[in-house]
Amino acid sequence: MSREIIAILRGITPDEAEPVADALVEAGITRIEVPLNSPQPFDSISKMLLSHGGDAMIGAGTVLDVRDVEKLYKMGAHMVVSPDANASIIVATKQAGMLSFPGVMTPTECFAALQAGADGLKLFPASLSGVEGLKAIGAVLPKGTKTYAVGGVGPADFADWFAAGVTGFGIGSALYKPGMSVADVAARAADMVAAYDASV
Repeated sequence: MSREIIAILRGITPDEAEPVADALVEAGITRIEVPLNSPQPFDSISKMLLSHGGDAMIGAGTVLDVRDVEKLYKMGAHMVVSPDANASIIVATKQAGMLSFPGVMTPTECFAALQAGADGLKLFPASLSGVEGLKAIGAVLPKGTKTYAVGGVGPADFADWFAAGVTGFGIGSALYKPGMSVADVAARAADMVAAYDASV
């Protein structure tokens, strides 16, 4: 089962990259994002691609520069996640054959991102738009649009978000924080997967 959970590993270091990715994939989370404002993010992404490029979707988050999209493409990354609906980032990502998940909050941003070619919409911060916000926006989005709740969302909320029509989730500090042990990440990932499976 490919769960629509994107692990956001903000602050991860290259030394942690492979063991943390191992723990996530073993738990059943196979979508992993390393934000580019982490220490040496490209090194971490490279290590994850080497170890799990064939069985996980690995990419970068907080992508703000088209040059970084090109760099990720050359590395063999699979997806680009951005905090905003920057059309140049979306277009460059799609031209490179990668998946694009831009951050949106308003209907205007949603439609602009989709028009530029986005594969899915990252509702960020989801804690502000809330379930009711998704319901309202979802009423006008094209059928089949993938939406991901990111920011302030956790296992206790999964069922409510699914009921509102969300596709999946981006999970950051509830899964990983700098300094957290691999065992802790593994335990949190297992709990996250169990909650997800129970809510689908």
